Amino acid sequence: MSSPILVTGATGNVGAPLVEALRATGAAVRPASRHPVDPEGVGFDFVEPGTWGPAFDGVQTMFLVRPPRLADIAEDMAPALVAARAGGVRHVVLLSVQGAGHVPVLPHAALERWLRRSGMDWTFLRPSYFDQNLSTVFAADIRERDQVVVPAGNGRTAFVDAHDVAAVAAAVLLDPAAHAGRIWTPTGAEALTWTEAAARLSTVLGRTISYRRPGVAAYLRHARTTLGMDRGMAVTTALIHATARLGVAGHLTDDVRTVTGRAPTSLAAFARRERGAWEPSAGGGHVRAGGTGPSSGR
Repeated sequence: MSSPILVTGATGNVGAPLVEALRATGAAVRPASRHPVDPEGVGFDFVEPGTWGPAFDGVQTMFLVRPPRLADIAEDMAPALVAARAGGVRHVVLLSVQGAGHVPVLPHAALERWLRRSGMDWTFLRPSYFDQNLSTVFAADIRERDQVVVPAGNGRTAFVDAHDVAAVAAAVLLDPAAHAGRIWTPTGAEALTWTEAAARLSTVLGRTISYRRPGVAAYLRHARTTLGMDRGMAVTTALIHATARLGVAGHLTDDVRTVTGRAPTSLAAFARRERGAWEPSAGGGHVRAGGTGPSSGR
């Protein structure tokens, strides 16, 4: 029997479709998360050594996702990775972020540096902006107020479907030797302004979704008071969208097609697939722009 592929963050936007994609090929998969829901999953936490042994047992290849709450790589993640190496892990496929090679202060960049020195083989995936942010983090604004509120100015963003990122990850994990030492940057085929992104949503949903362009301070107030984000999440999302405002979030690649052999999903196709995230809640009516009260989400 082949050794299982360990997938950390197995319940996430990339991890969940990745587990499905790997299983569809017949590969042995070990989904790992803090709160496993998969019958074959294992409980795993980078800061809980008691969870490491069952996760790493018999594993040679792993998909690594940094939990957002863990920012100190040396303190919070390196000990578990040392244990993984000692337990037989030979290749790590890291879900990083676009721009990690240019912004050394990012935790993802620190994790990349650690892996380069680890003695294990590695492959870095640096995807662009996930479409899924629209169907999760910002879904309430679209669903209840017909608006997208992000501090991206008029800059362009290279959107990507997390399912396409998962497809790239699956291809790498199934043939790790062919991707050792490679850096892939999965993006969609279009770099859109947020006005254009809102127009794509409007067409799919059959109602007008407007793009509000707040400054950073106004966005932070909206994120905290209307969307209910904690301070850390509000600041992080402000920084992410500032890259578009600065004109450095629109870089496109053909990496999805190169690795998987198929074209990436368009934002319009993603919106058609996930339109239920933005439909009015049953019985509650649709709150038009200007409505009050944060959403509880789905």
